[in-house]
Amino acid sequence: MDERITGVMIYYYFICKRKLWYFCHQINMEDNNENVQLGKLLDENSYKRDDKHIQIDGVINIDFIHDNRELHEIKKSRAVEEAGIWQLKYYLYYLEERGVKGIKGRIDYPLLKRTMEVALSDEDRNVLGDVIKDINILKKQNMVPQLDKKKICSKCAYYDLCYI
Repeated sequence: MDERITGVMIYYYFICKRKLWYFCHQINMEDNNENVQLGKLLDENSYKRDDKHIQIDGVINIDFIHDNRELHEIKKSRAVEEAGIWQLKYYLYYLEERGVKGIKGRIDYPLLKRTMEVALSDEDRNVLGDVIKDINILKKQNMVPQLDKKKICSKCAYYDLCYI
């Protein structure tokens, strides 16, 4: 991991590389987005007894850790579930690379009253190595990646920027 890759970058990588490029180039459209605000409100009002937003090295921001061995990530819905899974796998990977062993991950969907366990496999480690390389390449690009139209675009904070 040569350059600083955050959990948000991993999350965006699996959602939209264009959104990731904007984020990496400090073009932020999320502050006034209703969906983002709802997610923040949900995060603030869920799991109030736990210490939340554990920042590590300024790179990863874990929603909360339960019993010191289980990382939790809070998500509003399962609409972009794969991205959330990879974000949490990256947190496990990041900590493992720094000598923290024997931890588990769990995604919590408070509105759905569901949870999902997430583990890190050897294959996942290889995939994350490739993803990190791809993100480092994308960060250095001068041009925004081509638009890849998806169903989730209409709810994205960057929608207006992409479709103007």
